[in-house]
Amino acid sequence: MIRFKPLPENEMTEARRRAVQELASGPRGRMNSTGPNALLLRSPDLMSRTQKVGEYLRYQSSLPARLNEFAILVTARQWNAQVEWIAHHPLALKAGLEPSVAEDLAQGKRPAAMKEDEAAIYQFCKELHDTKTVSDAAFKAVADRFGERGVIDLTGLTGYYTMLAMVLNVGQQPLPGGVAPPLAILN
Repeated sequence: MIRFKPLPENEMTEARRRAVQELASGPRGRMNSTGPNALLLRSPDLMSRTQKVGEYLRYQSSLPARLNEFAILVTARQWNAQVEWIAHHPLALKAGLEPSVAEDLAQGKRPAAMKEDEAAIYQFCKELHDTKTVSDAAFKAVADRFGERGVIDLTGLTGYYTMLAMVLNVGQQPLPGGVAPPLAILN
């Protein structure tokens, strides 16, 4: 059941049109009709503000793209966020994440073949999701590799994609192209 019907442009308020134009004028280039911003558009001010945060985290983060996308996949897996996984899995592979690492993660396993930097990102994200904080060791592993900015960018990335996962899960967006859900539901 679709909880939010699509918003055709000719039925949008001026605030919604402005929010879509602002998003499309950035690096995304267009509004994805099945993505979280399409749902956030119900609150155009919230969508405008959060999409700017997302633009920074996705395109200007201090973390390398491979690790940024990996952290997004960790978050998508944590939240059973199917649309988020579908969108970011190919980006993670294109950025250099090994397919076996993504496959283990999709199955809810700690990936066996992670590189050292991936293991640091994974541990940090898992601790943050599972315990709502990180240990000194997880903090140090990320800070030593990526500095304090990297710690904050990773924390912000995880929080932002958690919010998007929540929006997508509440909206129960249909999967693009009718594909089967790539993630089994984990508790």
